[in-house]
Amino acid sequence: MQDLVELERRINAALQRIEAGVEALPVVPVADAVEIDKLKAELVVEKTRNAALRQELVEHKPTAKPASELEVRVEQLMRQIDVQGIEMQRMRKNVMQLRESLSALRRLASEKLADPEMINLAMQAELESIRVTRLAEMAELDEIIAELDPMIVQQSREVQEYA
Repeated sequence: MQDLVELERRINAALQRIEAGVEALPVVPVADAVEIDKLKAELVVEKTRNAALRQELVEHKPTAKPASELEVRVEQLMRQIDVQGIEMQRMRKNVMQLRESLSALRRLASEKLADPEMINLAMQAELESIRVTRLAEMAELDEIIAELDPMIVQQSREVQEYA
């Protein structure tokens, strides 16, 4: 029984605190029907503006490349990597040949022996080195051109649009 009296006392104290807190709240006037209608009209205007901005965003949004274009681009890049790999193998092989030829020529020069066959092999290795270097440079230029072509086409389209 005493527990009930204690609980009742605590509940009454809590209710008094709640009443004091509610009385301390500032009085906010309730909007009248005219103000509510005005706010609804402003909301409709803002929703219309929002829809117009969304539509404008959709119209100006750059379109993503289709997957097929991206796949083509990836395939082009893979081919370029393959070409570079082949050129690197050729250059490594050529460098090895040059080192062997130069080593043999140094040995013969130190012994003061002139071997026309060794000189011929060294010249052939050097010519092959020049050819491989040229092929590597051509592959690099092809890559640069492949990168520049889409940019040039895009730029010419933009110029034609503004002309």
